[in-house]
Amino acid sequence: MNKKILITLSLILSTSVFSLSSPNESTASETDLLVYKSSTCRCCNAWIVHMKNNGFNNVTTKDVTNLGDIKKQYKIEDEYRSCHTAVSSDGYIFEGHIPSEYITQFLTEKPANALGLSVPGMPHGSPGMEVGNHFMPYDVLVLYKDGTSKVYAQVNR
Repeated sequence: MNKKILITLSLILSTSVFSLSSPNESTASETDLLVYKSSTCRCCNAWIVHMKNNGFNNVTTKDVTNLGDIKKQYKIEDEYRSCHTAVSSDGYIFEGHIPSEYITQFLTEKPANALGLSVPGMPHGSPGMEVGNHFMPYDVLVLYKDGTSKVYAQVNR
């Protein structure tokens, strides 16, 4: 083989190797999240750090005084609410302290008729709600456009 072909092949292969990433990594890094929260909420900030540490590089925040209006706007029923609401660039909502892995999975799957995911309340041990070694099992729910939900994942530790 001539030297030019070898150099070209070498460049193509090295470029390909460095650009490889798993679909989950690219889903997280390509997704913009806007997080609506209270300016004084420390657990929301801790959840945002969790998201950034897990590949969600494009996370911005908007401090609001009335989160209830935001939750109404995105059709999040009272029983599914938590302290913050994140909205993805493609319009999905993520309510509360959802582990990043489930958001990535959801964005990859994009379940039919889904609004997004929710972890209602503020369970100890969820991302941003770490309290020593206290942990309470909780469910991640998928919320549907018709107002229903079902368990998407059970988090037991």
